[in-house]
Amino acid sequence: MIVVTGATGNVGRPLVEILAARGEDVTAVSRGEAELPPGVAHRTADFTRPETLDAAFAGADRLFLLTLDHSLDIAAILKAADAAGIGRIVFLSSERAVTRPSAETQAFENAVTASGIEWTLLRPGGFASNAIPWAAETIRTRREMIMPFGDVGLPLIDPRDIAEVAATVLTEDGHTGRAYLLTGPALVTPRQQAEAIGAALGEPVAFTEQTREAAFEQLLQYWPAEIVEGSLDVIGAPNRAELHVSPEVERLLGRPATSFAEWAKRNAAAFR
Repeated sequence: MIVVTGATGNVGRPLVEILAARGEDVTAVSRGEAELPPGVAHRTADFTRPETLDAAFAGADRLFLLTLDHSLDIAAILKAADAAGIGRIVFLSSERAVTRPSAETQAFENAVTASGIEWTLLRPGGFASNAIPWAAETIRTRREMIMPFGDVGLPLIDPRDIAEVAATVLTEDGHTGRAYLLTGPALVTPRQQAEAIGAALGEPVAFTEQTREAAFEQLLQYWPAEIVEGSLDVIGAPNRAELHVSPEVERLLGRPATSFAEWAKRNAAAFR
């Protein structure tokens, strides 16, 4: 059985759907209720309460582990996984673990790789889906996208591509001890994102440059301050490694990574 944590998020939700469609025995874990495909079991658990994890992990042999909160006791989470008999962990980390390493990201990755459980690390770059919390409301109400750093491009990745990679790594052999850098197929700027969303909607979307300070305050609604600060550093002044377009999605999935324009077409309803 595969346990998917963060099962209601941008990666966890499509991962559950993909695994279920493939006929895998999958259990979705989240802190609250979740709408899930037929046949998918659901368990509630909270990483801040490690005592809830024994029941959440019971019977599993593989685990998709996702957490953005570096204040958590990762050792307790891994101890619960080991006690449940989980033999493989796929850990969703971040490209910043290698492009801008910090004590927090390295501590989490090191804990996973030293756990004694087979592991694979996924290190995605920026998510295409970040356009929704950032700009969906202003696009819906006045066809305007407001973001900082309008002409700085990054190889944004479709979260569903991450989910497909995770499903592959969870269900196929040959990935133990590997770390995969995952990106989209090309650099895309915020200004180009507005153009792509406009094309998906069939209406022009204006672009307005936002200050870094305003962006920071806006994103605090969704992520911890350290995540927001790090994200703004990357999108405002990416280093060479963060501009690199990785071939790993295509190599692992046997198809090109999804472009931002394709992601926008599939998610146009979020901006209507």
